[in-house]
Amino acid sequence: MGAASRPGFRLSRVGRRLVTVGLTAVLATSLSACVQSQRGDDSGQTMVFGAPGAPALFDPFYASDGETFRVTRQMMEGLVGFEPGTVQVEPELATDWSSSEDGKEWTFQLREGVKFHDGTDFDAEAVCANFERWYNQTGPGQSAALSYYWIETFGGFAGDDEPSLYSSCEATDPTTAVIELTRATSKFPAALGLDSFSIQSPTAMRKYEADNVVAQGSSFDYSEYAEKHPTGTGPFEFGSYDQSNQSVVLNRNDDYWGEKAQLDRLIFKVIPDESVRKQELLSGGIDGYDFPNPADLDSLRQQDFNVQVRKPFNILYMGISQKHNPALRDLRVRKALAYAVNRENLVNANMPDGAEVADLYYPSNVDGHAEDVEKYSYDPERAKRLLAEAGHSDLTIEFWWPTQVTRPYMPDPRGIFNALAGDMRKAGIDVKPVSKPWNGGYISDVNKGEAQVFLFGWTGDYNSPDNFIGTFFGTTENQFYTKPAPWGEELTNRLDAADREPDPAKRERMYTAINRDLKSEYLPAVPLSHSPPAIVTAPHVKGLVTSPLTAEQFASVSIEK
Repeated sequence: MGAASRPGFRLSRVGRRLVTVGLTAVLATSLSACVQSQRGDDSGQTMVFGAPGAPALFDPFYASDGETFRVTRQMMEGLVGFEPGTVQVEPELATDWSSSEDGKEWTFQLREGVKFHDGTDFDAEAVCANFERWYNQTGPGQSAALSYYWIETFGGFAGDDEPSLYSSCEATDPTTAVIELTRATSKFPAALGLDSFSIQSPTAMRKYEADNVVAQGSSFDYSEYAEKHPTGTGPFEFGSYDQSNQSVVLNRNDDYWGEKAQLDRLIFKVIPDESVRKQELLSGGIDGYDFPNPADLDSLRQQDFNVQVRKPFNILYMGISQKHNPALRDLRVRKALAYAVNRENLVNANMPDGAEVADLYYPSNVDGHAEDVEKYSYDPERAKRLLAEAGHSDLTIEFWWPTQVTRPYMPDPRGIFNALAGDMRKAGIDVKPVSKPWNGGYISDVNKGEAQVFLFGWTGDYNSPDNFIGTFFGTTENQFYTKPAPWGEELTNRLDAADREPDPAKRERMYTAINRDLKSEYLPAVPLSHSPPAIVTAPHVKGLVTSPLTAEQFASVSIEK
């Protein structure tokens, strides 16, 4: 939403531009001064990275956003990880694993000689303590706003009525953990590479009361552990978080079990404005930043900056919640929204080169992708006819979009919102804008189904249809709130059955059929685009390996003076 104008006061276009440039320069200068003071005398061993959003907290189990994971990924490790530059599963804290014939029992052989940052031992007891912590969440910890990935991956908790994929964990000896599941699943073991399932120090979590989370309206007050004492096994350990200067400092873990990080210090400086991030890079205030404006890539390359474009492994969608607006429970209304938006124009005008219009809810290189699905070309007149047939010619919707963030699938939230809202108004839809900070209510409220129509997206965590559409539509009470829909439970059951199917060929056929019906019979959201996000670093930054999951790790990075 634009700011209200003042009667009798108007800047010329040139005047507005000069004011904007002046404010940007002042802000960039202020940020540079703050960062330079943090670099200290050993700037050659310090990397400062411009992050587009603030971390919500530092306990990855309670997180679902990329900016939290960007930080915690450097400190925490899971049983499995992903080979750098790919989505292939590789050993991390587990060196090997095997499953029983029925797929319910998984045995993990653990790495020896690993210690948490607090000096305590990583072993099978620690692995089981983490699983039991996740499973035994109570109160606010059972909400989708907090335990998002647990609910989407494992389902229910101990003592509630929802079935859980998790059954038990047993430490048969210090280097062997046996995890029992209630059924076979296509998720294992790849899902254990999710940042939320990083293994954290049981001692530190007890000492600093990690589970002490208190709901405060639509937000939460987190524990001392989550804010000041996150404790993992990774190559970096927590230093500090200066909220006034919006910077997170991580220090090298000199006792790391593997190859030590080459940086002494890694600083994440939160700079929501992309133009300020660019100015900071140009002035030397930061050493790199994520999601540069696609229009700047050639210029940055010409100035010898390292611009790396990741392979797209994401989806931007216009979500539709059926919780509060009854009109949105009518398929004709949801199809009208699909016809109302000009996705081709959106991709051409608002997305980077190489972006594609999305026909499904995940990229074409994921199993089960179907080409012969119902497609919705831009047709505002058809949208009007569908609304009239449904008795909603006067449709009013709240359309939500996030502030204070840039995401790989959503490089310009305001611009994307304005384009789509403008399209909808041309189809006669009354759009009521609602904007909230990404980590200031937007994520939590959207995940509770409070937003009627909203911008959201997803970068895949691993290569599986279940990680996309299973995560999106595998429950009826999340951001899409399909509970009132006559097909809501049917869709979740079909997705569950596909996930359980052990035969890969049959499982792919099941996902293909689901994808067709998602577009023609269900349409819980309108897929918009897949975008190839870029990351840029200064010429003196070496060794950064990009990830299609936007899950870069900075331990391999060095700074050449």
